[in-house]
Amino acid sequence: MGNKKGRVFSGARPTGRQHLGNYLGAIRNYVALQDEYDCIYCVVDLHALTTLSDTDKLHEWTYEMALDWLAAGIDPEQGTLVFIQSHVPQVVELHLLLSMVTPLGWLTRLPTFKEKVRQQPENVNYGLVGYPVLMASDITLYKADTVPVGVDQAPHLEITREIVRRFNRIFGEVLVEPQAKHTEFTKVLGIDGEQKMSKSLNNHIEIASAPDEIKRRVMEMMTDPARQYRSDPGHPEVCNVFTLHGFFSPGEVAQIGTDCRAADIGCVQCKQRLAENLAAYFAPFRERRAELAADPDYVWDVLAEGARRASEIAAVTIAEVKAAIGLP
Repeated sequence: MGNKKGRVFSGARPTGRQHLGNYLGAIRNYVALQDEYDCIYCVVDLHALTTLSDTDKLHEWTYEMALDWLAAGIDPEQGTLVFIQSHVPQVVELHLLLSMVTPLGWLTRLPTFKEKVRQQPENVNYGLVGYPVLMASDITLYKADTVPVGVDQAPHLEITREIVRRFNRIFGEVLVEPQAKHTEFTKVLGIDGEQKMSKSLNNHIEIASAPDEIKRRVMEMMTDPARQYRSDPGHPEVCNVFTLHGFFSPGEVAQIGTDCRAADIGCVQCKQRLAENLAAYFAPFRERRAELAADPDYVWDVLAEGARRASEIAAVTIAEVKAAIGLP
């Protein structure tokens, strides 16, 4: 890989076609970071197994997500690695080794673990407990020094930093302690205007959607809950549609806010403008996606080459870790 500012790692569970929350919270940052950093982006399929649901769709969802990433501008030609987690088996080996130095109490105290226990009390498995250790292995295997996260996700990275510090204190300075690089969008609300955008809640808008589908979903969006009639002055500061205008309608957002407060436009018009601007913004993406999809082997070839190159980095790290521990 090249010699840039540092090395970025980020991974995402395979969820198929990506939505606005994925794009604003991660993908656009993935693309931008390529100019300054050596970037490694991973489809973390092993992490997805902790729920044991829809595993028959992992192949399809992995392809669709990687296709969206590439269409959005993640570029292997810039040296960016894109691959599937399980295709670099050293991550499992490092996971085991790091688990030996990770106190169980660190893992069971995590709010994310407690939340998962509430969500799936019938399936509190070993992998669920060890999820943060596998995450730490993902990051440290490639000696990434930078991890892009939203402010609300920063605590998730701290457990990796704690594991690295403990390992290095016991065995010497082998692993790199990663730093957080905060992203602009900390949370993107779904069309309900309340919950975080999520496929599982069916409150999402896929970025690959055709214009008519984008419009249908946008017109379902909740707006200003205090505005009962078209003649009522609006409160754009509490409206999720207006929040999205801030990104997708930069040249209009100030006037939209003024018109909303003066009741010169209604919520229907506000949503129609957003739908039009969303469709226009993602038009080049849809075109690029269609081009890539015309050659399905391309995506799998990119993932295979990414895994090959990632394995070369992983092999060096594993050798150093085992030597530091004293394994023969």
